[in-house]
Amino acid sequence: MSKMFILPDLPYSFDALEPYIDTLTMQIHHDKHHGGYVKNLNDLLPDKSDADLLNILQTSTDQKILNNAGGHYNHSLFWKLLSPKHLAPSPKIMALKEEFNKKALSIFGSGWAWITIINNQLTISNTTNQGVPKGKIILGLDVWEHAYYLKYQNRRAEYIDAFWNIINWDEVDRNLS
Repeated sequence: MSKMFILPDLPYSFDALEPYIDTLTMQIHHDKHHGGYVKNLNDLLPDKSDADLLNILQTSTDQKILNNAGGHYNHSLFWKLLSPKHLAPSPKIMALKEEFNKKALSIFGSGWAWITIINNQLTISNTTNQGVPKGKIILGLDVWEHAYYLKYQNRRAEYIDAFWNIINWDEVDRNLS
C-alpha cells in the first residue's frame, strides 16, 4: 500500500531564507521534524488509504495521531507562508504585527502563533504543541525551538522579528481573499 501522506517539497531551496533562517535549520526542520510527523502519521494510520487530514484533525481523539496530523498540517501551511522574495506587505496584517509578536512570545514552551479569520474578524491566537487554530488561517509562525534554536538560541524575539522579512505576502493575500 502506498503511503497516504507525503512530505511536500519546499517551494524554495534550503538556503533561500538566509540570513533570517539558516540552511541547516531549514534542512533539519523540513526533513527531520516535518518528515517525522509524516512518517509517524503514516505508521499510526496504516489501514486508512483515503484519510483526509482535516477530517482526522476534527474527529480523532488519539493524541498521538492529533500531534502528528497537526504537525504535518501546520508545517505544510508554514512552508508556503515563507518566501525569499521581498514582497509588499499586507497593510491589514502589518497593523497586527505588534500584537502577533506578543502572542508568539507569550507561548510557554512550544507552539504556534496565528492570524485567522473567525466570524469575518481577523483574530490573533496561539496554540500549544501542534494544535491547529479555529477559523481560516491567514498567517502562522512556528515557535517551537527546532524552528530557530541553531541560529537564535534562546532569543525567540529576534526570530519572530526576522520572520517578518520572509513572509510570502502573495500567499497571505490569497488567504485573506
